[in-house]
Amino acid sequence: MTAMHVDSHCIFCKIVAGHIPSRKAYEDDEFLVFHDIAPWAPVHLLVIPKTHIASLAETDPAEHAAMLGRMLALAPRLAKENGADNGFRTVINTGSDGGQEVYHLHMHVIGGPRPWAKG
Repeated sequence: MTAMHVDSHCIFCKIVAGHIPSRKAYEDDEFLVFHDIAPWAPVHLLVIPKTHIASLAETDPAEHAAMLGRMLALAPRLAKENGADNGFRTVINTGSDGGQEVYHLHMHVIGGPRPWAKG
């Protein structure tokens, strides 16, 4: 694995580094998954690569396709392990018009009994 790129001003990079606490749901060498602090649903996880990539728009198919596939492939396992047994959503907000608030690539895994607060 190559050296990880981090952004010292990025809140998610600070969470990866352990400088800001989070309620972890999963971690491996490539990803950190934690519970959203303002959940929209009973299950609301954020899946982030440990390497800083500002948004999905900044990914390169040649460089990031396998990582993005592994990221998406984690969703069913994470949803089930956290109680979303009857379905879930995956959402990647990209750019300001796409509703992205934190500029570190992240995927929301949202599920659990309806009604949800949003979406």
